[in-house]
Amino acid sequence: MMNVSPIRLFVYGSLRSGFRNPGYDYITGNFDYLGEALVRGQLRDAGYSPVAVAAEGDQFITGELYQLKDPSLFEWVFGQLDDYEGLNTLPDEIPLYKRELVEVYQAGKPLESWIYWYNRDVSKMTIMEPGEVMKYLQEKNKPAQ
Repeated sequence: MMNVSPIRLFVYGSLRSGFRNPGYDYITGNFDYLGEALVRGQLRDAGYSPVAVAAEGDQFITGELYQLKDPSLFEWVFGQLDDYEGLNTLPDEIPLYKRELVEVYQAGKPLESWIYWYNRDVSKMTIMEPGEVMKYLQEKNKPAQ
């Protein structure tokens, strides 16, 4: 276990509050919501869901920042998230995501947090405008007029 105190998690896609899926219920059961935050990265449209990859420069993703309620449960809680995010694979498979410590910004203050980056080729995926996943999905799914 890494010695990170407090232990935070940055989420930008399906684990955010607006998606209301079972993964979100797991997040709220084990983490306290700290508010919105930003991370340097780039969103790509994978068709089924937005995915994020690390990026240089002034590209930021808006997401939600959470803090683990009980740090002694780090191994178990993140083990469950690793499974949800497709990190636990067979030896010849490439994990769907990878978990890394990154610097996130909340109210301009840098904080250390875990994030799940997409771990597959994104070269053929549409680059989403920097910023907010929920806004992008609303625009994408808006009925044609």
